[in-house]
Amino acid sequence: MSEIKERPILFSAPMVRAILDGRKTVTRRPVKGLSTSFAVTTAADESPLNGVCWNVGGPIIRCPYGEPGDRLWVREAWAADAQVDAVAPRDLSQGEPIRYPADGAVRQTGCSMVTPGKGRPSIHMPRWASRILLEITAVRVERLQAISDEQALAEGVRPYPDHAEFGEWYHVEGIETYSAEPSKSFELLWNSTGGDWDANPWVWVVEFKRATP
Repeated sequence: MSEIKERPILFSAPMVRAILDGRKTVTRRPVKGLSTSFAVTTAADESPLNGVCWNVGGPIIRCPYGEPGDRLWVREAWAADAQVDAVAPRDLSQGEPIRYPADGAVRQTGCSMVTPGKGRPSIHMPRWASRILLEITAVRVERLQAISDEQALAEGVRPYPDHAEFGEWYHVEGIETYSAEPSKSFELLWNSTGGDWDANPWVWVVEFKRATP
């Protein structure tokens, strides 16, 4: 039996909340090193390649996030107790209580938290402090603009009920712009993170489900 591989993945606070709510079950990430002119993304039977794509005659590019069955542990913004503000993440005891600003939850892992300390960026979260574990269920490659409205909803876009009298509107938490189509809201989300929707890059589409840490 092959060993289950785990890799870290970063999510913003709104996306963490969407995962915790069960609204986000897929993430799109740019494919690095792939020509935008042409790519082979399906097998001979037209099924999506399982985590692999390549240019004809070029090197194979494997999904850096893994393949179905692998796991992703979520890195998010976090804080330890104020008493250890001067301690680097690598030197913290695994018994330290951790606070998660995304929803205010606190994990007590031995000691009790007296006062939440300084905010620490997600990139510096150690594995033991992660509270969310995801299992990859599918991986494929497609152009960014190929996203459907259904997939946009699975990315965390949600209906905005306050304008129901004008029809259904959609938005992404933290972006105060509302759209008549979920895919348009996802476009706004992509651009808000520094991406370029108009460039229509190839992206990894990584579908997942919650797993027990």
